[in-house]
Amino acid sequence: MKKTALVVLITFLTIFTSCVSVQVKDNNLTTSTNSQKPKNIILLIGDGMGLSQVSSSLFYNDESSNFERFSTIGLIKTSSSSDLITDSAAGATAFASGIKTYNGAIGVNSDTIPVPTLLEEVSKKGLSTGLIATSSIVHATPASFFSHVKYRRQYEDIAAFMPTSDVDFFAGGGTKFFTNRKDGRNLYSELEQNGFQVYTDKLPATISEKKEAILLAEDGMPKKIDGRGDFLPEATQLALQKLAKSQDGFFLMVEGSQIDWGGHSNEADYLIGEMIDFDKTIGIALDFANINKETLVIVTADHETGGFTLASEGGDYNKIKPSFSTGGHSSTMIPVFAKGPGAELFNGIYENTEIYHKMKQLLLK
Repeated sequence: MKKTALVVLITFLTIFTSCVSVQVKDNNLTTSTNSQKPKNIILLIGDGMGLSQVSSSLFYNDESSNFERFSTIGLIKTSSSSDLITDSAAGATAFASGIKTYNGAIGVNSDTIPVPTLLEEVSKKGLSTGLIATSSIVHATPASFFSHVKYRRQYEDIAAFMPTSDVDFFAGGGTKFFTNRKDGRNLYSELEQNGFQVYTDKLPATISEKKEAILLAEDGMPKKIDGRGDFLPEATQLALQKLAKSQDGFFLMVEGSQIDWGGHSNEADYLIGEMIDFDKTIGIALDFANINKETLVIVTADHETGGFTLASEGGDYNKIKPSFSTGGHSSTMIPVFAKGPGAELFNGIYENTEIYHKMKQLLLK
C-alpha cells in the first residue's frame, strides 16, 4: 500500500509541475502558468495617469467606466536612472526597451547608445505595428517606440526616423515637424516613397492597402473639451482594422497624451475630459479583444502628473473637489490593468521596465 501511494504522489507531482513553473527572479518568487500566449498586444498609456485620475473617470463619467472590466491589476515603480521622479521620455523608453535611462532620453541608454525597441523587435518577426497619440507623433511617448535621440525635444530628428521605421500605422499631430523643416526635407514625400498613404485633413473613412500616416494638427491635437471629437477612439478603431489583417499578429501603442497636460496646467476639467476620452478608447480595445480572443490589452501610465486628488469640498463627504499639489510629476506608483492571454503576468509590484520584458516574453519567446 505504501509503494502504491508513493507512485500516486509522484505521478501527481509530475503532472502538477508540468502545468506550473516556479522561477526565482530578482529575489522574488514568481509563478507562471502555461496559459495561452497572445498573438496581439494593445498597450494603452494614459500619460500622467495615476489612481486619482482613473477614479475621476468613474465619478465624472456618464457611462460605466471601462476600467471596471479588468480583473488583473498591478503596480509599477517609475523612477528613472537619473531621477526619483521620471519624465515621459525615460518612462516610455522603459516600456519600449526595458531599460532605466535618464530623464529626456528617447530610445537610448544612460550612455546615449541606441537600444532596440519592442516595436522594432516584433516587426522583424513579421508583426504589424501602430502608434497613436493625442500629442504630436514625435512627442516623448510615441517617439520612444520608433526613434533614438539623446534628448526628447529633438523633434525634427525624431520625425526623420518615421519614413524608414517599422511602423505600419500612425496617427496624431505634428505636421510642422514633417514639412517646412529647418533642413529643407519634405518628409511627406519620403513617407510616400516608403509606402505610406499620407492624410493631413481628417481620419480616412477606410484603410488603404498601404501603410497609413495620419497627421491632423500642426503640433498636438486639440483638447477634448475644445472640440477634438472622437479622434482617439476612432483612430484606435481604424488602426485595429488595419493591423488585424496581419497573419502574424500586431503590436499597437495608444497614448492619451493630454491627461498629462491637464495635470501640468492644474486644470481639472481638462484632465477629466481627457480621462473620459481615454476610458472610451479602452472600451474600443476591450471590445476588439472580446471578439479577437488572442489579444492582450494592457493599460498603464508612465507617471502621475499634478499630484491630483479627489478631496471633499468644504468637508462635505458627498461632494468631490478635484485639487492639485504640483504642476509637475509625482513619484507615486502607477496602476497596471491587463486582460487577455498572459494577463496574469501583470499582477504584483514591479519596475516599469518589466512591462517591456513581460510583453516581449509573450510575443517573442
